[in-house]
Amino acid sequence: MTDDIAAGTPASTRTPPPADGYVGDPAVRAKWDDVYADRERLWSGRPNGALVAGTAGLTPGRVLDVGCGEGADAVWLARGGWDVTALEVSGVALERATGHARDAGVTVHWVHAGLAEAALPPASFDLVSAQYPALLRTPDAAAERALISAVAPGGVLLLVHHAGMETRQADEGDFDPADYVWPSMVAALLDDDWTVEVDEERPRVIPEGGAGAHHTHDVVLRARRLR
Repeated sequence: MTDDIAAGTPASTRTPPPADGYVGDPAVRAKWDDVYADRERLWSGRPNGALVAGTAGLTPGRVLDVGCGEGADAVWLARGGWDVTALEVSGVALERATGHARDAGVTVHWVHAGLAEAALPPASFDLVSAQYPALLRTPDAAAERALISAVAPGGVLLLVHHAGMETRQADEGDFDPADYVWPSMVAALLDDDWTVEVDEERPRVIPEGGAGAHHTHDVVLRARRLR
C-alpha cells in the first residue's frame, strides 16, 4: 500500500460493508482515500525493487498483492505471467490501479478490503507479497495470521518494510510503531511448517520520485511454507 505509514490511523470499531462493497474499517479507508486524493500520483509507478529481487527465479502462479496502492507491483506481476489478486483499502488508489492495468492490457483481480476482513481463501496463493504495508495490529494478530494463512503449501511469503520504523518513537503526527505489524512479528508466528529463506536488513533500491524515497534500507522477510 505505502512506502511511509507515519500518518497512520488507529483501528476503530468495525461496521457492516457499505454499498460500494468495501469490507473493512471505514476510518482506515477514509484516511487512505485522503492520502491518495491529496496527490495526482503518490508512488513512482515502478515495481518495488525488493519485489523484483525477491521473486527472481520463482515460477509464476497465483499471487496476492497486499496493499497494492496505485497498482505498479500488480501490473508488473501480471506482465510476468502471474495470476494477480490485488487488495487495497483505498478506493481512490484502486481506481488509479485499475486504469493502469487497463492501459497495460493486463488482468488483475481487485479486492477492495482490509486484509483481515477480506476472507481470502486459505492456503491458496503461491506468493503473498506485502511491500511496506500499513497493517494495524490487533490483540488477536489478525493481519499477521491472514498473511500466513493465505500462502499455499510450497508458496512464499515476501514481507518488506522500511528499516528502523519498528523502533521509532511515537510522534505528534499520531504515528506510533506499536500500532502496526512489522516483519519480526510475522516471523515470530511461523512454525515448523515454514522455512525462513531471508530475514535481513539490506540497502534499498530507491525509486525516482514518489513518497517514501527518503528511506534507504529495507527489512526483508522471505519464508516458504513447506506443508
